[in-house]
Amino acid sequence: MEHEHDGPDLHVALLGYGKGGEVFHAPLIDAVPGLCLAAVVTGDPERQKAVHERYPDTTVYTSADELWAEADRYEIAVVSTPNDTHAPLARAALEAGMAVVVDKPFALTAAEARELTALAEELEQVLTVFHNRRWDSDFLTLWHLVDDGSLGRVHRFESRFERWRPEAKGTWRDAGAVEAGAGILYDLGPHLIDQAVNLFGPVTAVYAEAAALREGVQADDDVFLSLHHTRGGRSHLWMSALTAESGPRFRVLGDAGAYVVEGLDGQEERLGAGEDPRAADWGVVPEERWGRLVTGEGARPVRSARGAYPEFYVGVRDAVGEAEPLPVDLHEVVHGLEIVEAAHRSARTGAVVEL
Repeated sequence: MEHEHDGPDLHVALLGYGKGGEVFHAPLIDAVPGLCLAAVVTGDPERQKAVHERYPDTTVYTSADELWAEADRYEIAVVSTPNDTHAPLARAALEAGMAVVVDKPFALTAAEARELTALAEELEQVLTVFHNRRWDSDFLTLWHLVDDGSLGRVHRFESRFERWRPEAKGTWRDAGAVEAGAGILYDLGPHLIDQAVNLFGPVTAVYAEAAALREGVQADDDVFLSLHHTRGGRSHLWMSALTAESGPRFRVLGDAGAYVVEGLDGQEERLGAGEDPRAADWGVVPEERWGRLVTGEGARPVRSARGAYPEFYVGVRDAVGEAEPLPVDLHEVVHGLEIVEAAHRSARTGAVVEL
């Protein structure tokens, strides 16, 4: 995928080099012309070694304080660290004079998110959130089908991220508490909720069921959400670490037809295998993995739009360097956190929570 750029490079400092930093952020930043992966912050010696091997010209800091001391060398900070550190590190980066990208969840509460948004406005700095799933092939395809009326009026949007990981790991995501941002609702929920809100607008009511099913897990690892949208229609969202047989990635029902697609967008798989996002066929979905449009006349395959994760960082580059609009606007992200908070309340009480 070509992303020509004539301006000077913007220097990016990536905080965190776990899966998010290593698999997603670093390769995407490195692939976008006009961005330079200039620094990585990680205190883990093995991860430091991995950075040096893959990005030999990149400075490695062992702590965020080392980065703040040299903040004037960088235009952009990317926060990809444990969830409960997102808001404090984003605040520190803004105050150090950098534009900021925060991995999801943006913060642990909507109030924290509003405070960060206000700070960025006060400092006149770019602040956005890494909702890369807006550039999933299946989501882009669905967006076109909704927009062109192929489904008619959509009354139900079903969306799933279901995995089979019966043995919990001793990581903070599995062993930590909800209050620290652990659990699948904080991990996968922001993506599913963001897609629903982006497609069908604000939510007025939330019902949730959540459970910690696996041994050794404190926070939720199996969640169902029902969202009632202001414009009508409902989103039913599933996320689970204990699903041996997954349901469809999307099943979208309208009064003119349905769209069904199985499996996940292939970009994460390719990034995990170490592939370069600059590959000529990046984001292309083979025909056997296309979804299908079902109407009264039968079913037909629908060509998948090309997935495009690098476009997020193209948007970041242009927002910082050219004052273009943010690739992900914060008001929808803040609303997504309101939904996460309402879902936690609903799961505790068994009640529908009005927003």
